[in-house]
Amino acid sequence: MGRLLGTSYKVIEQNKEQTEISFTTTWAVGSYKVPLNVDKRFVMVRGSHGFYTYIVLERLKGWPAFDIQEGRIVFKLQENNFHYMAISDERKRVMPMSVDRATGRVLDYKEAILLTNPKNPELKGEVDDKYLYSCDNKDNKVYGWISSDNIGFWMITPSNEFRTGGPFKQDLTSHVGPTVLNMFISTHYAGEDLALKFQNGEYWKKVFGPVYVYLNSDVAAKTNPSVLWNDAKHKMVEEVGSWPYSFPLSTNFLKSSQRGAVTGKLLVHDRLINKRPVPGASAYVGLALPGDAGSWQYENKGYQFWTQTNSKGHFLIKNVVPGTYSLFAFVPGVIGDYKHAYDIKINPGSKIKLKNVVFKPPRTGATLWEIGIPDRTAAEFFIPDPNPSFKIHQYGVLVEKFRQYGLWTRYKDFYPKTDLVFIVGQSDYRKDWFFAHVTRNVGAGKFQATTWQIVFELKNVMKAGNYTLQLALASANEAEVQVRFNDPKSGPHFTTKMIGRDNALARHGIHGLYHLYSIGVQGSKLVNGNNTIFLTQARWQGPFKATMYDYIRFEEAA
Repeated sequence: MGRLLGTSYKVIEQNKEQTEISFTTTWAVGSYKVPLNVDKRFVMVRGSHGFYTYIVLERLKGWPAFDIQEGRIVFKLQENNFHYMAISDERKRVMPMSVDRATGRVLDYKEAILLTNPKNPELKGEVDDKYLYSCDNKDNKVYGWISSDNIGFWMITPSNEFRTGGPFKQDLTSHVGPTVLNMFISTHYAGEDLALKFQNGEYWKKVFGPVYVYLNSDVAAKTNPSVLWNDAKHKMVEEVGSWPYSFPLSTNFLKSSQRGAVTGKLLVHDRLINKRPVPGASAYVGLALPGDAGSWQYENKGYQFWTQTNSKGHFLIKNVVPGTYSLFAFVPGVIGDYKHAYDIKINPGSKIKLKNVVFKPPRTGATLWEIGIPDRTAAEFFIPDPNPSFKIHQYGVLVEKFRQYGLWTRYKDFYPKTDLVFIVGQSDYRKDWFFAHVTRNVGAGKFQATTWQIVFELKNVMKAGNYTLQLALASANEAEVQVRFNDPKSGPHFTTKMIGRDNALARHGIHGLYHLYSIGVQGSKLVNGNNTIFLTQARWQGPFKATMYDYIRFEEAA
């Protein structure tokens, strides 16, 4: 881990309206520091209750190769003052302290601590883990802490354009310390696919931020901390509305007049559902560096600009930094990823109106049956209560059930001797499909691969036809899904091979990186009557080798 220290500083501006200070480091050949030029900026604006900060990172041609696993801003607050944390309307609470972790018991990994003797006795029996407070980039705009003397310290991020991995990338926010983070670059919930890897001689420059550290205070917070939280949310809305800021003085941060915009209407044409294209309502549409369909979730060196369509499929992507981009999209309720037919060049002042933005999702035949909802998460499946030995923190309102420690251990409680069997037409995926395909703990630190079965009936099988199994995964961590039809002892008809290092299961996530496989199967492998698909998660060396399914669909022969 390297800290990007400034070896020199300069007052860029100092007047009644604004002060901006720059801390810089220039890399030299032979230096032990990371091969980056660094310009850290801090800005105070008149009338603003806080400060802004941003950083410009640059590497020049000819510099050596190196990787960046994580890039972030970190603030450590006074532990004797700050005890109350807020991340969302649902996740607000009095937090444990560092000493509570020190006296607790380490669980399956070092970040997870069972609180055995906390200062606050109400927290005894809970698990503390920084990953319990993760958040998707699209929702990660404001969070922070409130002190015992009614002062709020808030991190506000008005734009995600500089974060890696797109809107569904998850990352840390705050945790025991009290610690406040703003993650710009990380491999959390993704693995090495999102590490920045620079080759020898590769040039790169990027601006991260500005982000806003906002301070507020109200004596009413002593009995109602939500007063400060609600004020911070209102301030976040103001900051989002002010993006891109006009005051940063680095020429590398481009103002609104230096950026461009793209508009259009996204249509979805699934030929077996609608004769004509229909509006892609509530779809996520974005610009990222050129790549294949879906490559945006692995992209980490450039900027990304995302929006959601309205009910008629219209979208406006504004304030885009000049450059060449691919236009991507994905639609809730629809499998697959869209990429526009040609790349888009944005110039300062561009106002590009796109035509023929029509997404034809993967489809070979009519749906015979389906399991789940194509939303890139496993949230709709059966999520058990945690082990009774772990106390669930009682938030003021219900939080997502998957944000609990140790849910992977519950599989053997529901399937103690045999693995999951799902009968199409009888089983209910909300009750009968475990949210994660995990290994089986057989004791003494040993685990076994597990095989799930999908039983379904076919009539009048087209022996000469080709059926299709659409298999969408919401997460994979060093997993391998093998697919067999009707014969569990045969060689796999299809295998994903080893995929994924997103570790979403251990980190209380319901998704990591998305994978979609369209698997063809000859009708000769199927029979009239009951058929069985065997899904084997074949990597068994540990509790976290697992996958989560997003959606499974079996299609009629083409």
